[in-house]
Amino acid sequence: MIYPTIELQNGRCVSLFRGRLDEPQIWHVDPVAKAREFAEAGAEWLQITDFDAVEGHMDNADLVEEMMRAFGRSVQIAGGVRTRERAEAWLDRGAARVVIGSLAVRDPALVKQIAKYHPDTVVLAVDVWQGRVMTEGWRSSSAFTPEEFMAEFEGTPLAAFLVTDIDNDVAEADSSLALVSRLAEMTRTPVIASGIVRSLDDIARLKYVGNVDGVIVGRALFRRDFTLEEAMTTARREPEKTAEFI
Repeated sequence: MIYPTIELQNGRCVSLFRGRLDEPQIWHVDPVAKAREFAEAGAEWLQITDFDAVEGHMDNADLVEEMMRAFGRSVQIAGGVRTRERAEAWLDRGAARVVIGSLAVRDPALVKQIAKYHPDTVVLAVDVWQGRVMTEGWRSSSAFTPEEFMAEFEGTPLAAFLVTDIDNDVAEADSSLALVSRLAEMTRTPVIASGIVRSLDDIARLKYVGNVDGVIVGRALFRRDFTLEEAMTTARREPEKTAEFI
């Protein structure tokens, strides 16, 4: 599954390099129009990330709701979901899923409760930098390895683990693919890969990794390295050939 993503800061579409909020790459497009464009291209899911909410101030809640209406399909909300009230507020507003990261490190028992009360709506963010899970918008390193962190939530009715390789902004794609493959192999919960796609070849390789349910694609779409239609065509598995019997 291709998850096109729109990242917001001060009401604008942006991309960040390794999470640096003070150095955004600004895309001069209307966020609502972009959400509608992704829907018209055939996307089934959209992820919206609010970087102002990550900072804890001036979030874009009204704009996000407008984008959700324009998209008209399943939306996954990320950024600043650090309380039960915040998670449930987005679900009440019509979000299909919420992405939780820092709260899961700080209070795993609470996140397990949220997931049990709202099964298949919580996506757990596993943001990895130099072998550790990062929190607070990639600014703080936790004591957890990604393997330890994911094992803590095994058996919880999560929708997915969202695995982001922060190193991939500076490292080779092969190392990111190895990380995603290793983590996907150790869990029965579906994995969504993030921070790994720069080309259609990356999507082509990911689709054959077991238990990887989907991939987040953002900057490459805004940069027009390829179209969303091309990404979805590449992600589609070819039917298995069957033997012909006479």
